[in-house]
Amino acid sequence: MAREPRRPRLDQPRDRRRVVRLPRPDSETFGRWSEDIARFFGTARYIFIQTVIVAIWIAFNGYMTYQWHNNGGNKPFDPYPFILLNLAFSTQAAYAAPLILLAQTRQAERDKVLAEADAEHREALAHEGFERQESAAKQNEALHRLLEQNTDLTQATKKLAERIDTLTAEVHEHVCKNGDG
Repeated sequence: MAREPRRPRLDQPRDRRRVVRLPRPDSETFGRWSEDIARFFGTARYIFIQTVIVAIWIAFNGYMTYQWHNNGGNKPFDPYPFILLNLAFSTQAAYAAPLILLAQTRQAERDKVLAEADAEHREALAHEGFERQESAAKQNEALHRLLEQNTDLTQATKKLAERIDTLTAEVHEHVCKNGDG
């Protein structure tokens, strides 16, 4: 007698379970996509398009309701109080809010990086300014010393010139006395 293949028992967990792994979306691509959508949601173009769609939706449903009541025609596509339209808006809001928050989070991260870079740049500028002030102070001090040395040399030159004048006058007087006598 042939042995039947062993069938797995349904009341026991299986040894190997198949795990379905969904592909991971690229966060950078998804972030850029959400920022694009969030930017579009904030435009007058979007508001205009949405207003036109809603107006067409309501007009079409009004016309279908009129036909249905008067002629026994087709039932309205989305009868009052526009349940499908409300569902569409709810779904849109359910997706728009997280996308806008994601876009704001990414923008806040970029702002933080820019603020940190700006702070580092300001700190570097302040440091350079401080170094320039120190260098200017050293140069002013050196210039002051040079001016003092120049003043001392000018005074010494003046004294020497006066001494030369005095000696020249004495020599002249001495020569004139000896030459007369």
